[in-house]
Amino acid sequence: MKGQIIKALSGFYYIEADGRIWQTRARGNFRNRKITPLVGDQTIFESSNATDGYLLEILPRKNELVRPPVSNVDIGVIVISLVEPAFSYNLLDRFLVTLEAKDIQPVIYLSKLDLLPDQALAKEVGQVYEKIGYPVIATEDVAVARQQLFRLFAEGLTVFMGQSGAGKSTLLNKLVPELALATGEISESLGRGKHTTRHVELLPVAGGLVADTPGFSSIDFLDIDAVELPRLFPEFVAAAPKCKFRECSHLHEPDCEVQRQVATGEIAESRYADYQQFIEEIEKRRPVYRKKK
Repeated sequence: MKGQIIKALSGFYYIEADGRIWQTRARGNFRNRKITPLVGDQTIFESSNATDGYLLEILPRKNELVRPPVSNVDIGVIVISLVEPAFSYNLLDRFLVTLEAKDIQPVIYLSKLDLLPDQALAKEVGQVYEKIGYPVIATEDVAVARQQLFRLFAEGLTVFMGQSGAGKSTLLNKLVPELALATGEISESLGRGKHTTRHVELLPVAGGLVADTPGFSSIDFLDIDAVELPRLFPEFVAAAPKCKFRECSHLHEPDCEVQRQVATGEIAESRYADYQQFIEEIEKRRPVYRKKK
């Protein structure tokens, strides 16, 4: 049978097929072939009953994320907190670069607006990213958020992602109260949220599938190289044809259009600073040497 993995937990893979959920285990040859089944995978499996099946094959993926571990994603909703934990342009740009690298449509959701003394920060963030072309949702009105997000959900598989404590599960609970997802408090000692979502699971919402995923506080660019990075900043891509050199790195070259637009304010300084930091991280990354078989 063919079906899609909607949950992975304790060595079991729960597959939705023909309107039913089938509990399966992976065959041993997956480990030998170094294949890890992911939530979102389209699969071929066999089962004589609902609780005793075997996962036989993973069909080709259009993309996959490492954190969170999900495949075949269409939209990534980045839930980024404006306060508790404090807003970070750097972290938001890390999420955006990660999604761009996987050809996933990013959507930015600004959470915890009600905890701000005023809306200046929300307006500033919205202006920076809407100018680039990213959708930014900034509202505490549940009806408005539901209208804007449900329209996206119907387009396929949507992943909610963000740092711990950003309010991903809280937002989903507001949108779909019957989900009753667990939520947690912010750790005062660490300044970030406690992990309340322990595993990835696809939830049917508004004609599509939505993944609530465990939060985290850092993202490393393990499979992005320095040459690829400029192509993951849409405003750099738009400016690059006017650069003097075709393969301009936008760092030291003369007559660089990206640097010119940063100087004039057409490209946000925060974005360019993060780009410089990301390039440095990637170039300092230790190469991974694989053992010969």
